[in-house]
Order: sequence, then structure tokens, then C-alpha cells
Amino acid sequence: MLQINPEKVRHIIAEARIFDGKEANSDPDSGSNPTDDMAADVLEDTPDDPTMQELAEFIRSLDEDEPIHLVALAWVGRGTYSVSEWDEAVADARRAHNKRTAEYLFSLPMLGDYLEEGLALVENAEDEEEDNEEDEEGDG
Repeated sequence: MLQINPEKVRHIIAEARIFDGKEANSDPDSGSNPTDDMAADVLEDTPDDPTMQELAEFIRSLDEDEPIHLVALAWVGRGTYSVSEWDEAVADARRAHNKRTAEYLFSLPMLGDYLEEGLALVENAEDEEEDNEEDEEGDG
């Protein structure tokens, strides 16, 4: 079912949570130093944010099918598709796939939460599928 290593997804979740915690630039012309601002600027979302750049590079380095499954996981996690519609989610993600997957994922306001929820649902479905197969083998 899942064509991306869950550890890669967990890494993306951790990085996305850092990115999700950022806020719009509330003081674009700040002339003060970070100590005076209690380093509040570190929480601001800027185009040259190293966390976002690292995460984008990581997503772009994934194998061909992995970003497609990452998008499908996000869609399942936000409820666009149910886990029983996984194949449809993957097919739609494949049709929508382009070189801007990272940017698309960054546009999702709760990316880390969506990926975590999607991963949990898919892993639970895979576990149930394995349990059913074991039960059928034991009955036969």
C-alpha cells in the first residue's frame, strides 16, 4: 500500500511541525537586535527560512513515487479521502504530480498533522490487512 518509508514520513512530520509553528512576519522593518526582541523573529515565516529550504530539498530528493504517496497521505489525513479510498488518492496524486510537490505541501496549513493522521490511518489499515491474512491462513 504505502510506497514511502514511514521513517521518511516521520522526518517530514517533525520538520513540518517546525514550519507549521511559524507565523507571518509581524515586524518586517525591525531594526532591533534579537536579544531585545527575545529572539521572536525566529518564529517568523520568511522566504529564506532554512527549515523550509531543508524540507523542500528533502522532499525533492525522494524517489519518483514517494512524493505521490506523501500527497496521498496528506489528503487521507485531512479527510479528503478515507483510507479505504487509498488507491484513488494515490491515482489522483499521480495525476496532479509535478515538480512543485514541496511547495504544494507547504501550502497545507497543518501539514505535520495531516501527514501524522494519514500515516496512522494507513499503518492501521495495513496492520488489519495483515491480521486478516493471518486469520485466513490459520483457518485454511
